[in-house]
Amino acid sequence: MGLEEYKRKRRFSETPEPPPKVEKKSRHRFVVQKHRATRLHYDFRLEMEGVLKSWAVPKGPSLDPADKRLAMQVEDHPVSYFDFEGIIPAGNYGAGTVMVWDVGTWEPLSPVPVKGEFVPGTDAEASTMLKDGDLKIRLHGKKLKGDFALVRMRSRRPGSKGTEWLLIKKKDEDVVPGYDIEQYDESALTSRSLREIAGDEGSAEWESSRKASRGKVKAPWLQETLAKMESKRKPVRAAKVQDERESATSTRTLKKKKKVS
Repeated sequence: MGLEEYKRKRRFSETPEPPPKVEKKSRHRFVVQKHRATRLHYDFRLEMEGVLKSWAVPKGPSLDPADKRLAMQVEDHPVSYFDFEGIIPAGNYGAGTVMVWDVGTWEPLSPVPVKGEFVPGTDAEASTMLKDGDLKIRLHGKKLKGDFALVRMRSRRPGSKGTEWLLIKKKDEDVVPGYDIEQYDESALTSRSLREIAGDEGSAEWESSRKASRGKVKAPWLQETLAKMESKRKPVRAAKVQDERESATSTRTLKKKKKVS
């Protein structure tokens, strides 16, 4: 798909989401972002072909093979979206709260099983399977583990353009019968709940899994975001320092009075 559609849908002067950029190398990462927009859903993304190939999964992924989850393929996202966690402001596409629900790495599986078992495949095989609508993968995440298949469905609705897929857990040692995704409401990056992220003013800005460097920030959009975060923190820090000073002064005064008495 490329990132043209991603760019078209967003006003980067108003949203903290990262701008579009295609990467040259893939680190075979995956991310699942829990997204409370108009409706709560989960965004399943695979780092592949320089972008994040993305599917919106209304009920979220499952570790139970009996659950065949509908997965609507959406526009590719930039790889830098991998650790986006925060708030997309009202009035913007996808407005709402985003949590990094799970992260990890993935590997393609060969489309042809060996002795009844799936074995690691190649990136070329993965690209072909994606094009053919039957992508077999192995996930190594914090919450999601084991073998999965993404299978494109025949178009059931006019205008669907082959965007309807099924995300299915394959039978292996990582199967969890009766898997209940609702019991896992914790960020894989910050351990916050979706409600905590929504109520955290600082989450309205870009969040990274790595601490921001104190050196020069090359990207203007990121430099502006960090500057905004810093300006919000300064009054809080100043007030805290003032409170600590006043508390220390009061303690010293009280000690002096006790000595005099």
